[in-house]
Amino acid sequence: MALIEIKNINKTYEDDGLATTALKDVSFAIEPGDFVAIMGPSGSGKSTLLHILGLLDKHTSGDYFFESKNVSLYSDEELAKIRNEKVGFIFQTFNLLARTTVLENVKLPLLYSKVPEREWDGLAKEALKSVGLSHRLEHGPSELSGGERQRVAIARALIQKPSIIFADEPTGNLDSKSGQTVMEIIQKLNDSGHTVILITHETYTAESAKRIIHLRDGMIESDEKVSNRRNAFEKFVK
Repeated sequence: MALIEIKNINKTYEDDGLATTALKDVSFAIEPGDFVAIMGPSGSGKSTLLHILGLLDKHTSGDYFFESKNVSLYSDEELAKIRNEKVGFIFQTFNLLARTTVLENVKLPLLYSKVPEREWDGLAKEALKSVGLSHRLEHGPSELSGGERQRVAIARALIQKPSIIFADEPTGNLDSKSGQTVMEIIQKLNDSGHTVILITHETYTAESAKRIIHLRDGMIESDEKVSNRRNAFEKFVK
Protein backbone atom coordinates (compact mmCIF):
# COMPACT_ATOMS: atom_id res chain seq x y z
CA MET A 1 0.00 0.00 0.00
CA ALA A 2 1.42 3.36 -1.05
CA LEU A 3 1.99 5.89 1.71
CA ILE A 4 1.50 8.71 -0.79
CA GLU A 5 -0.09 8.61 -4.22
CA ILE A 6 -0.82 11.61 -6.42
CA LYS A 7 -2.74 11.48 -9.68
CA ASN A 8 -2.72 14.28 -12.26
CA ILE A 9 -1.91 16.97 -9.70
CA ASN A 10 -2.07 20.52 -10.99
CA LYS A 11 -1.30 23.75 -9.15
CA THR A 12 -2.16 27.18 -10.51
CA TYR A 13 -1.51 30.50 -8.79
CA GLU A 14 -3.55 33.58 -9.66
CA ASP A 15 -2.35 37.13 -9.17
CA ASP A 16 -4.42 40.08 -10.39
CA GLY A 17 -6.20 37.84 -12.87
CA LEU A 18 -2.96 36.37 -14.22
CA ALA A 19 -2.74 32.59 -13.86
CA THR A 20 0.62 30.87 -13.45
CA THR A 21 0.80 27.09 -13.58
CA ALA A 22 3.37 25.61 -11.19
CA LEU A 23 2.54 21.90 -11.61
CA LYS A 24 1.03 20.08 -14.60
CA ASP A 25 -0.49 16.58 -14.35
CA VAL A 26 2.08 15.23 -11.89
CA SER A 27 1.53 11.58 -10.92
CA PHE A 28 3.54 9.11 -8.84
CA ALA A 29 3.37 6.92 -5.74
CA ILE A 30 5.73 6.63 -2.78
CA GLU A 31 5.94 3.46 -0.73
CA PRO A 32 6.66 3.28 3.01
CA GLY A 33 10.42 3.28 3.63
CA ASP A 34 11.29 4.87 0.28
CA PHE A 35 13.87 7.65 -0.10
CA VAL A 36 12.93 9.93 -2.99
CA ALA A 37 14.88 12.96 -4.18
CA ILE A 38 12.99 15.57 -6.19
CA MET A 39 15.26 17.66 -8.41
CA GLY A 40 14.83 20.45 -10.90
CA PRO A 41 16.00 23.95 -11.80
CA SER A 42 14.65 27.04 -10.10
CA GLY A 43 11.00 27.47 -11.00
CA SER A 44 10.49 23.81 -11.87
CA GLY A 45 7.82 23.34 -9.20
CA LYS A 46 9.74 21.19 -6.72
CA SER A 47 9.08 23.36 -3.65
CA THR A 48 5.43 23.74 -4.63
CA LEU A 49 5.20 19.96 -4.88
CA LEU A 50 6.81 19.50 -1.47
CA HIS A 51 4.34 21.94 0.12
CA ILE A 52 1.43 20.01 -1.38
CA LEU A 53 2.82 16.61 -0.36
CA GLY A 54 3.52 17.95 3.14
CA LEU A 55 -0.06 19.23 3.42
CA LEU A 56 1.14 22.82 3.74
CA ASP A 57 -0.66 23.87 0.56
CA LYS A 58 -3.56 22.58 -1.53
CA HIS A 59 -3.48 21.51 -5.15
CA THR A 60 -5.79 23.07 -7.73
CA SER A 61 -6.94 19.83 -9.35
CA GLY A 62 -6.15 16.13 -9.37
CA ASP A 63 -6.15 13.62 -6.50
CA TYR A 64 -3.80 13.22 -3.55
CA PHE A 65 -4.07 10.08 -1.41
CA PHE A 66 -2.31 9.95 1.95
CA GLU A 67 -2.43 6.49 3.53
CA SER A 68 -5.01 5.55 0.86
CA LYS A 69 -7.42 8.34 1.80
CA ASN A 70 -8.05 11.30 -0.48
CA VAL A 71 -6.80 14.37 1.39
CA SER A 72 -9.83 16.32 0.17
CA LEU A 73 -11.86 14.21 2.64
CA TYR A 74 -9.79 15.27 5.65
CA SER A 75 -10.96 18.20 7.75
CA ASP A 76 -8.54 21.05 8.49
CA GLU A 77 -8.21 19.66 12.02
CA GLU A 78 -7.32 16.20 10.69
CA LEU A 79 -4.76 17.65 8.29
CA ALA A 80 -3.14 19.61 11.13
CA LYS A 81 -2.99 16.41 13.20
CA ILE A 82 -1.27 14.53 10.35
CA ARG A 83 1.27 17.33 9.90
CA ASN A 84 2.05 17.31 13.60
CA GLU A 85 2.12 13.58 14.27
CA LYS A 86 3.01 11.80 11.04
CA VAL A 87 5.14 14.33 9.15
CA GLY A 88 8.49 15.92 10.01
CA PHE A 89 9.86 18.95 8.17
CA ILE A 90 13.49 19.99 7.69
CA PHE A 91 14.04 23.33 5.98
CA GLN A 92 17.11 24.99 4.46
CA THR A 93 16.76 27.98 6.81
CA PHE A 94 16.44 25.82 9.97
CA ASN A 95 13.47 27.89 11.32
CA LEU A 96 14.67 27.87 14.93
CA LEU A 97 13.48 30.38 17.53
CA ALA A 98 16.45 32.66 18.18
CA ARG A 99 15.82 33.38 21.86
CA THR A 100 14.97 29.82 22.83
CA THR A 101 17.35 27.05 23.90
CA VAL A 102 18.08 24.02 21.77
CA LEU A 103 16.01 21.84 24.11
CA GLU A 104 13.02 24.20 23.99
CA ASN A 105 13.21 24.46 20.18
CA VAL A 106 13.04 20.69 19.85
CA LYS A 107 10.06 20.47 22.21
CA LEU A 108 7.95 22.94 20.19
CA PRO A 109 5.91 20.38 18.17
CA LEU A 110 4.78 18.79 21.44
CA LEU A 111 2.83 21.95 22.34
CA TYR A 112 0.15 20.79 19.90
CA SER A 113 0.24 17.10 20.80
CA LYS A 114 -1.45 14.88 23.36
CA VAL A 115 1.90 13.83 24.83
CA PRO A 116 1.93 14.54 28.59
CA GLU A 117 4.17 17.50 29.42
CA ARG A 118 6.15 15.44 31.91
CA GLU A 119 7.48 13.41 28.96
CA TRP A 120 8.60 16.35 26.81
CA ASP A 121 12.12 16.75 28.15
CA GLY A 122 12.86 13.05 27.80
CA LEU A 123 11.64 12.90 24.21
CA ALA A 124 13.56 16.03 23.23
CA LYS A 125 16.77 14.76 24.83
CA GLU A 126 16.35 11.43 23.04
CA ALA A 127 15.92 13.21 19.69
CA LEU A 128 18.95 15.42 20.32
CA LYS A 129 21.03 12.41 21.30
CA SER A 130 20.16 10.77 17.98
CA VAL A 131 21.76 13.69 16.12
CA GLY A 132 24.77 13.96 18.42
CA LEU A 133 23.80 17.14 20.28
CA SER A 134 23.27 16.00 23.86
CA HIS A 135 25.97 18.47 24.92
CA ARG A 136 24.14 21.47 23.44
CA LEU A 137 20.79 21.34 25.29
CA GLU A 138 20.96 24.75 26.95
CA HIS A 139 22.72 26.62 24.15
CA GLY A 140 20.92 29.11 21.92
CA PRO A 141 20.86 28.85 18.12
CA SER A 142 23.29 31.79 17.81
CA GLU A 143 25.89 29.71 19.70
CA LEU A 144 25.74 26.89 17.17
CA SER A 145 27.32 26.34 13.77
CA GLY A 146 25.09 26.04 10.70
CA GLY A 147 25.46 22.26 10.71
CA GLU A 148 24.49 22.07 14.38
CA ARG A 149 21.42 24.25 13.78
CA GLN A 150 20.31 21.91 11.03
CA ARG A 151 20.79 18.94 13.33
CA VAL A 152 18.59 20.68 15.91
CA ALA A 153 15.98 21.11 13.19
CA ILE A 154 16.24 17.40 12.40
CA ALA A 155 15.80 16.53 16.08
CA ARG A 156 12.71 18.74 16.18
CA ALA A 157 11.35 16.95 13.10
CA LEU A 158 11.88 13.59 14.86
CA ILE A 159 10.28 14.47 18.20
CA GLN A 160 6.88 13.00 17.25
CA LYS A 161 8.47 9.95 15.61
CA PRO A 162 6.90 10.73 12.20
CA SER A 163 6.57 8.13 9.49
CA ILE A 164 7.67 10.55 6.76
CA ILE A 165 10.38 13.23 6.65
CA PHE A 166 10.28 16.13 4.16
CA ALA A 167 13.68 17.77 3.71
CA ASP A 168 13.77 20.98 1.65
CA GLU A 169 17.37 21.70 0.54
CA PRO A 170 18.70 20.57 3.95
CA THR A 171 22.36 21.08 2.97
CA GLY A 172 21.83 24.28 0.96
CA ASN A 173 23.25 26.62 3.61
CA LEU A 174 26.01 24.30 4.84
CA ASP A 175 29.66 23.69 4.06
CA SER A 176 30.60 20.29 2.65
CA LYS A 177 31.56 18.72 5.99
CA SER A 178 28.37 19.83 7.74
CA GLY A 179 26.33 18.83 4.70
CA GLN A 180 27.81 15.36 4.78
CA THR A 181 26.94 15.00 8.48
CA VAL A 182 23.34 16.02 7.77
CA MET A 183 23.06 13.57 4.87
CA GLU A 184 24.48 10.78 7.05
CA ILE A 185 21.72 11.45 9.60
CA ILE A 186 19.02 11.53 6.90
CA GLN A 187 20.26 8.27 5.41
CA LYS A 188 20.28 6.68 8.87
CA LEU A 189 16.66 7.81 9.33
CA ASN A 190 15.72 6.12 6.07
CA ASP A 191 17.65 2.96 6.98
CA SER A 192 15.70 2.83 10.28
CA GLY A 193 12.37 2.89 8.44
CA HIS A 194 11.49 6.55 7.89
CA THR A 195 10.19 7.51 4.46
CA VAL A 196 12.21 10.48 3.17
CA ILE A 197 11.31 13.00 0.47
CA LEU A 198 14.24 15.27 -0.30
CA ILE A 199 14.13 18.47 -2.34
CA THR A 200 17.56 19.32 -3.73
CA HIS A 201 19.34 20.85 -6.71
CA GLU A 202 22.60 19.06 -5.82
CA THR A 203 23.28 15.82 -7.68
CA TYR A 204 25.65 14.39 -5.05
CA THR A 205 22.94 14.87 -2.39
CA ALA A 206 20.22 13.33 -4.56
CA GLU A 207 22.36 10.26 -5.20
CA SER A 208 21.97 9.31 -1.52
CA ALA A 209 18.32 8.57 -2.35
CA LYS A 210 16.90 5.37 -3.77
CA ARG A 211 14.96 7.17 -6.47
CA ILE A 212 15.21 10.53 -8.26
CA ILE A 213 12.30 12.45 -9.78
CA HIS A 214 13.32 15.27 -12.13
CA LEU A 215 10.89 18.15 -12.63
CA ARG A 216 11.01 20.75 -15.39
CA ASP A 217 8.40 23.44 -16.04
CA GLY A 218 6.06 21.82 -13.53
CA MET A 219 6.11 18.41 -15.20
CA ILE A 220 7.92 15.15 -14.49
CA GLU A 221 10.86 14.85 -16.86
CA SER A 222 12.07 11.52 -15.46
CA ASP A 223 11.44 9.18 -12.53
CA GLU A 224 14.19 6.61 -12.05
CA LYS A 225 15.67 4.37 -9.40
CA VAL A 226 19.25 5.17 -8.38
CA SER A 227 21.39 2.32 -9.72
CA ASN A 228 24.61 3.37 -7.97
CA ARG A 229 23.30 4.83 -4.73
CA ARG A 230 25.85 7.01 -2.95
CA ASN A 231 26.63 6.05 0.62
CA ALA A 232 26.26 9.30 2.58
CA PHE A 233 29.22 8.22 4.72
CA GLU A 234 31.55 8.54 1.74
CA LYS A 235 33.24 11.92 1.47
CA PHE A 236 31.76 14.30 -1.04
CA VAL A 237 32.65 17.80 -2.19
CA LYS A 238 30.24 20.65 -2.82
